[in-house]
Amino acid sequence: MILGDLGANVIKVEHPGTGDQTRSWGPPFIGTESAYFLATNRNKRSITLNYDHPRDTEILQRLLSTSDIFITNQASLASLQKRGLDPETLQSKYPRLIHSNISGYGLASPKAGRPGYDILAQAESGVMTFTGAADGEPMRYPIAIADMTCGMYAAMGILAGLFARERTGRGQFLDMALFDSQLTWLANVGSNYLNANALPQRWGNAHPSIVPYQVFRAGDGKFFVVGVGTEPLWKKFVQALGAESTLGVDPRFQTNAVRIANRAELLAALQVKFDSEAASVWLEKFASAGVPCAPINTVPEALNDAQTLARGLIVQLEHPSLGQARSIANPIRLSDTPVSYRLPPPLLGEHTAQILQSLGYSVDDKAPTA
Repeated sequence: MILGDLGANVIKVEHPGTGDQTRSWGPPFIGTESAYFLATNRNKRSITLNYDHPRDTEILQRLLSTSDIFITNQASLASLQKRGLDPETLQSKYPRLIHSNISGYGLASPKAGRPGYDILAQAESGVMTFTGAADGEPMRYPIAIADMTCGMYAAMGILAGLFARERTGRGQFLDMALFDSQLTWLANVGSNYLNANALPQRWGNAHPSIVPYQVFRAGDGKFFVVGVGTEPLWKKFVQALGAESTLGVDPRFQTNAVRIANRAELLAALQVKFDSEAASVWLEKFASAGVPCAPINTVPEALNDAQTLARGLIVQLEHPSLGQARSIANPIRLSDTPVSYRLPPPLLGEHTAQILQSLGYSVDDKAPTA
């Protein structure tokens, strides 16, 4: 979808009858379509092909002969070789093709060929061990972050491959894996272990290296967040609290390092202070003082926020059976070649006849359906 938003003519090749498995991931369903499928399939046309049928194999090869990019999601090299879609075969036939395969563990690895799902990558990358409450169980992030991260890295790699092709005239193969991409989420936590042999803890909504930087509850029971990431911000924070003569002079809280050492005492004192006013009052005080803060929005509040609307972050497209299909916009903001939203998520096989005709098949020349 990222490539489609950036202007690519994307053809989604699906299996006849069933199609992309996320078409059935619901409820909620809107008519015949799952809301899950609608999230990531705009700017694509759909054709149904059975890769194991000789005629459909011929159609796929004709598509490849006209394509710049080919994205597959096979778990093993053997499954690609079976259909003549392995990197070596394709690079010999279509030397300018950029081919990216996405799998759970990569095609050349000890776990190659195993099924790959987002939850597996989150578990094996170590991320789940330090996500969630301190006294809770390992926690899966509720959005498919491994899938999305791998997709974003794949899009970046494909664009880099296209740029390299401009200089060399040759395409190349990208072996993308959910595990690899999710491992990058270790970021500073990974660095802490690799360089200092330090292991992460589960901090819930708190930050292991900055205090205060977390969720707080106000006197009206509503929650909000504050991020005091520098010493100048700490001074502004104390002033906004009206605590210059107490917290502001307490030696236990004068630097971030000592605030971390005395985290429990500081948080207890702050909670007593926050109990005295409503969340809206504290947010107004902090915003006026230049202290980073935010309410914790519900999903409806976030999607209807003035910021969301002003930035044009909701895309609405005419859909052939639903009337309207809405999705979250692409965040890339190019000044001269902006992203475009041209096609709603396709019905299964909606463009099969159109695409076959563009490849030189007659209007009545249908692809096999089984």
